[in-house]
Amino acid sequence: MIDFQTLAEKALRDEVLTRPECLAVLQAPNVAMLDLLSAAYRVRHRHFGNTVRLQMLLNAKSGACQEDCHYCSQSSASTAEIERYGLLSTDQMLEGARRAAAAKAQRYCVVISGRSPLDREIADISRAVRAIKQEIPIQVCCSLGLLNEGQARELKAAGVDRINHNLNSSEAFHGEICTTHTYRDRIETIRHARTAGLEICSGGIIGMGEQDEDLIDLALALREVKPDSIPLNSLHPVSGTPLQGSAHLTPQRCLKVLCLFRFLHPRTEIRVAGGREFNLRSLQPLALYAADSLFVGGYLTTPGQPAPDAWRMIADLGFEVQVDDQPSPATSVSDPTPAQA
Repeated sequence: MIDFQTLAEKALRDEVLTRPECLAVLQAPNVAMLDLLSAAYRVRHRHFGNTVRLQMLLNAKSGACQEDCHYCSQSSASTAEIERYGLLSTDQMLEGARRAAAAKAQRYCVVISGRSPLDREIADISRAVRAIKQEIPIQVCCSLGLLNEGQARELKAAGVDRINHNLNSSEAFHGEICTTHTYRDRIETIRHARTAGLEICSGGIIGMGEQDEDLIDLALALREVKPDSIPLNSLHPVSGTPLQGSAHLTPQRCLKVLCLFRFLHPRTEIRVAGGREFNLRSLQPLALYAADSLFVGGYLTTPGQPAPDAWRMIADLGFEVQVDDQPSPATSVSDPTPAQA
C-alpha cells in the first residue's frame, strides 16, 4: 500500500501526483482512512492552520430553468416539487446578507436558476450588491449561469468579489449529465469572469455515476483553471430528477475524494458543499482534516446544517471560524506530526 505521507510531502513541494498515485488515494482501503486523513491534514494545516471559512447561499431565483442538468431539481429534466419564484428584491437579498453575517459567514453567495441571466437581472443584482456592500462587511459571490464578459464587468463594477461557475465533472463525462450546454461553455464563462477581474470559485459534483478517472480528470482540469475556491458537492439525489436513484456514495468515498483534491490543490480553499450532511452523516467533522471551508444554513433546494451546529462542530475539533480573509498564520507553523491529525 502506498505511503500517504509521501503524497503529502509531494503536495507540500507543489508537485503533482501521478495518476497511479491519484488512483491509490481513491481506492485506498477503508482501514487506511485515518492514515490518509493524517496526510491530507498535514497539507491543509500548512496553508490554512485550523481555521474554517464559512459561506452561506441564497437561492435568489428558483426553478423554471431551461437547462437539463440531471442532478438539479430546478432543471427542465426535473419533476421535483420545489419552490418556484422570480428574482428576489434588493431588500430580500440584503436581508439574506444580514443572515449570512450573523452566521459568521465570510462570503455570501447569490444564486439564480437559468441558463444565463437577463440584463435586467444583472442590473437588479448589481443594485442589491451595492446596497449590501454599503451596510455589511461581507464578500459577495454570484452564481448566475453562463456569463459574457460585459455582464461579468458589470458585476465587478457593482462590488461582486467572486463568480461561482463549476466545471461539475470531467469533460468526457459532461455529456452524461447535461446536453443543453457544453463543458467548453463553462470554461468560457470562467474566462470571462477572470478577464473582468473577478475571483473564481469552481468545483464539481461527485456521485453522479462517474468513474475514478473522471474524478482525477476533474481535479487536474481545475489545476488549469486555478480557482480561488473549490466547492466539492456530493450528490444528494432528489426525487423527480434523472439521478434520483444514484445514492451510491459512502462517507468514506467522500473523504477519499476530499483528500485527493487537497493533495492536488494544496494552497486552494476547498469547501465541503452540497450533500455534505446527506452523504458524510456522522463523519462530517472528519472532512475538515482535508477541507477548510463549509456551507452553513442549507443549499438551493435542500436543507443543511444550521450555523450554530457548525460552530459547535468546528470548536469540538479544536478548530476556529475564520472571520476575515486575511492570510492564515499557519504558514509560520510547523507541520503537525501524523499523530496530531
